[in-house]
Formats: sequence, C-alpha cells, structure tokens
Amino acid sequence: MNWIFLVIAGLFEVAFAFCLGKAKFSSGSTALWWLTGFLVSLIISMIFLYKATQTLPIGTAYAVWTGIGAVGTVLLGIFIFKEPAHFWRLFFLTTLIISLIGLKFVSE
Repeated sequence: MNWIFLVIAGLFEVAFAFCLGKAKFSSGSTALWWLTGFLVSLIISMIFLYKATQTLPIGTAYAVWTGIGAVGTVLLGIFIFKEPAHFWRLFFLTTLIISLIGLKFVSE
C-alpha cells in the first residue's frame, strides 16, 4: 500500500510542476489559480510522501518520489510545453525509469 502512496505522491509532484509551468505563462487571476493548484498539489504530495515513508526507507522513498516527478515533468514538458525530445534526453530518461524500477525491487 505504501508504494501506491508513493506513486500518488509522485503524480502530485508532477501536478505541482505542471501548475508552476502554467502559472509562468499566465498573468492576473489566472496565474493565481495556477499557483493555488500548485500549493494544493504540493500539500497533497507531501502528505502522501509522509505516509509512504512510514514503512519504506526514506532514501528509497525520496529517490522514487523525485524520480516520478522528474520523469513526469519531462514528459509534460515534451508533450504539453513543446520542449525538445532528442535521443540523449530520452535515453537518460529511460535510464532513470530503469533505476527507479530497480530501487523498488531491491527495497522490498
């Protein structure tokens, strides 16, 4: 169950990065709404990360949490914000995903 909490925490990390990116390109009340989404996502992410660390090693949980956030944010950048998706970027993203899966298997 704590791995599920960790994945949820990572997804909300992606959500707060997305909201931050949208706020960057917004102004006025629209930016305020995106910043509110950022804060709500941040709080939810921290709560689920805290729950996950109740039984998972903190080093593993933090690495997986940031990894999910990094992978998700890069993918959002590519698909939503039209950032480049060249070979080396995708190669290293793949190695990060493989590393996260490896951490899950050696941490049980």
